[in-house]
Amino acid sequence: VELVESGGGSVQRGGSLRLSCAVSGDTGGSYCMGWFRHDPGTTRLGVAAVGSDGGTTYSDSVKGRFIISKDDTKNILYLQMNMLKPEDTATYSCFTGAPGVLQSGGFCHARKGGKEYWGKGTLVTVSA
Repeated sequence: VELVESGGGSVQRGGSLRLSCAVSGDTGGSYCMGWFRHDPGTTRLGVAAVGSDGGTTYSDSVKGRFIISKDDTKNILYLQMNMLKPEDTATYSCFTGAPGVLQSGGFCHARKGGKEYWGKGTLVTVSA
């Protein structure tokens, strides 16, 4: 399974970006997919995640501003980011866990014995 992100860039406060994550390979059923973000040297933080059944979860910091969605026909995961703030600046990475489970607070992980896959990330910079 390979995940490739795109759509990062630089915007001003209040702007919007849409990130995409193209997934190749078979994750099987009962997966979860999500977006994490991190600054250099920091731990990845969950931003938003979606389950194979369409259920979603968001971190409090992005709730109401970001929307996660997936196109199963194209095998693409999206993150629509609106009303961006300078504190949203980070590298955003795509993740899938299979089988996976959603957790409150915007992240998901693979079930015990499952597998996890990560993309390399795309940089988002929001200026004041």
